[in-house]
This record gives sequence, C-alpha cells and structure tokens, in this order.
Amino acid sequence: MDHEVLPVPHHPLDIRPSGNAYTADENIKANAGLFSSMPDELIVQILEYLDGPSLVELGRTYVLHRPFLCIHVPLDPYTNNIPTRNSIPRLAGLSSLEFDSQWADQPFILTDEVICWPVYRDWSTESLLKAYGEVLFRAEAVDWPLKTYVEYMNHNSDESPLYLFDRAFAEKTQITVGKDVGGQYWAPECFGEDYFAILGDQRPDSRWLIVGPERSGSTFHKDPNATSAWNAVIRGSKYWIMFPTSTSCPPPPGVYVSEDQSEVTSPLSIAEWLLGFHSEARNTPGCMEGICSEGEVLHVPSGWWHLVVNLRPSIAITQNFVPKAHLMETVAFLKNKPDQVSGFRKEIDNPYNLFIRRMEEAHPGLLSGILEKLGPLKQGKKRKWEQLVNGRAESDIYNGDFNFGFGEADDDDVP
Repeated sequence: MDHEVLPVPHHPLDIRPSGNAYTADENIKANAGLFSSMPDELIVQILEYLDGPSLVELGRTYVLHRPFLCIHVPLDPYTNNIPTRNSIPRLAGLSSLEFDSQWADQPFILTDEVICWPVYRDWSTESLLKAYGEVLFRAEAVDWPLKTYVEYMNHNSDESPLYLFDRAFAEKTQITVGKDVGGQYWAPECFGEDYFAILGDQRPDSRWLIVGPERSGSTFHKDPNATSAWNAVIRGSKYWIMFPTSTSCPPPPGVYVSEDQSEVTSPLSIAEWLLGFHSEARNTPGCMEGICSEGEVLHVPSGWWHLVVNLRPSIAITQNFVPKAHLMETVAFLKNKPDQVSGFRKEIDNPYNLFIRRMEEAHPGLLSGILEKLGPLKQGKKRKWEQLVNGRAESDIYNGDFNFGFGEADDDDVP
C-alpha cells in the first residue's frame, strides 16, 4: 500500500518524508551548522535532550517525518476490505468436542459468548474509573492510578500509545472468576479443561485486563509457554492479523527471529509495520485477518504469530490456557526450552518437573505417550543475548521474561 496517498496532515514544522530529498532544490540541513555532517538518525538521538525552543532553532530534519506519519496514518485502509481467503471464521457457538477435533489449530471468533458476562453488562471506561480510579494498574513499564491512565488514554498523541495490561486485575477489582461460582466472567466452555489449572496458585501468569486507546496494541509475538489464548472484547474493537508457525512457514513479513526463536526483531510500532509490510503480509500464504468486536471472543491457537491493534478505545480480558489438543506442545516447551519459560514465580526453579508431577497426580498416564515421543531431556541453552551480556547461570534464566510485543520487559510484572 502506498502511504503517499493516505490522508496524512501536513507537518506543522514543514518536515517532509525523506524521499523528498531526491527531488528537492535545496536541503536546508546544510544550515544546521555542525549538525549538518551528522546522519539524521544521530541528530534525532541528540534532539531528545533538547527543549522545544532549542529544537526550532536547530532547523528541520527529514527523518522526523516518519514518526509523524506513523502517528497520523489512518488504520482503515489496512483493516478494511479483508480478502475472503484471509478472513478469520466467525462462529455463533462451538462444542468442546468440535473444538478438540476441528478448531484447536485454527483462529476463530465466537460471536455470542461474552454478552452473558456480568462484566459485559457492567464495565465501561466510566464505570471502571468511578469504582477503581485510585487503584494502581500496570501500563507496560509503569504503575499508574486508573484515573491517570484514562487521562493519558484520552489525550495522548503517541506513535505507540501505552497499553494497560494488568495480570492482577481480578484481585484489584475484587471480582470472582468462573461460571460455577457465580463469577463476573468465565472461560468459554468450548475450550474444555485448562491443564495449567492443575498447578493452582503455582500456575504461570494466565489472565490480564487490557485497556487501551485507538492505535494501541501489540506487535507480532507468540503466546508464552506454547499456550493457546482467548481474547474477549468488552468495549471497543480490535483488528487481528495472524500467521501459523511450522517448519515450512517463515515468520510474518518484517519479523526476524533468532535460530532458537528466543529473540524477535520487528518494527517498533504497529503503524510502522503496517506502512512497510502489511501489503506483503496480506498476500502471504497462511495470513488470517479479522475484527473482533464488542461482545466477541477471538481464539489464538498455540504457536500462532499475531499482531493486534485497537480500532477504538477498548476494554478486554484475555487468558492463556493449555487445551488437550496442545498439551504435547506445552510439555515440549517446558522440557526443551527452559530458558524461554515465563510467568512462573521465581521460587519455582523447574516448571517442567512441577507440571509433570502434578499431571501424574491429576491425570495418571495421560502424559505417558507424550513423554515417550519427546524422548530424553535436552540440555537447556542460554539465550544468545544473555550469554553475551549477562553470563547468568542456566538456573537463573528459567523464568526469562516474556514480552507481549510492546514496551520493555519488566521483571516484576510482564510475564
């Protein structure tokens, strides 16, 4: 898609796209004195330390137009007109048998699950603000009172808006979870038993409240510990673009993965990825796209790459789970990739052994075939970055941080 035809406003400081330099009669960067010999990217780093008047004095640099473009590029051209071949299926209902036999490996949207939840009836930005305005919630790397975050959400103009993503929301809002206990929400029954539930309070982080303005979201990632997930939209709507993982399928366009898949590199913002790679992605085999609207639930299969962006200010609840159909993938991940396992409390030094022991107690013999197929335990490896920088012992990185594709990982909250 050619971003030149998109209705982006004129930059207030007359900063223009870098491509204009090839046809311009004059490059005013020559008037920047000592800065004229520096690359634009280095100048941008220096500009971060200056105040507004000082910035104006330094003149204009072309590379500043890219963030401006990303802030203002409209989402509709990228999220509308989804090709039929790419459309995520929409289902009114699904049984657990149908899920296990036909749908565990496919994204889909359930259209009628959320509307019976009490939180769907009761929650809005206004009601949450009234009830929990002074309560601290995690917004990526910061803890803010909800009233502070909502003020930010309503007035920000950031290229990548901060995303409220809180794992302790049930405790903070004092809601109960589960249909059988009269809870305010519950997991859709079609997903069946969640095998991580046998770990009780020792299970890894599994549920989050998500609140964010239009344009907020997460760049491409796969969910932690080879889990599947569901994401229920309480208010607003979200655009999803997804790709399967297999030996024959490369990562999504614009996403680069280390050999052991522990390190992922992609454009820093969603808008930057849309501008540079969306057109190619939409024509890549395996691409699935859809809009999950208010009152709907989207299923993310184990191992699928996904990017999500809010089309409107949104409130959602998401939960990771281990269905029977992907039990082998999770066991294999815990066993063979201990350096990438995340979300467990730090005192749990061997999540694999804990899970195997609890599974044998709760479901004797269920894992026997899986363990036979997986064979002997492999020696865990450090991530390359940790080897180079930290030199930490293998036991210290069992609980390596998982990043949902926004901000910086944080030891205390991001799973």
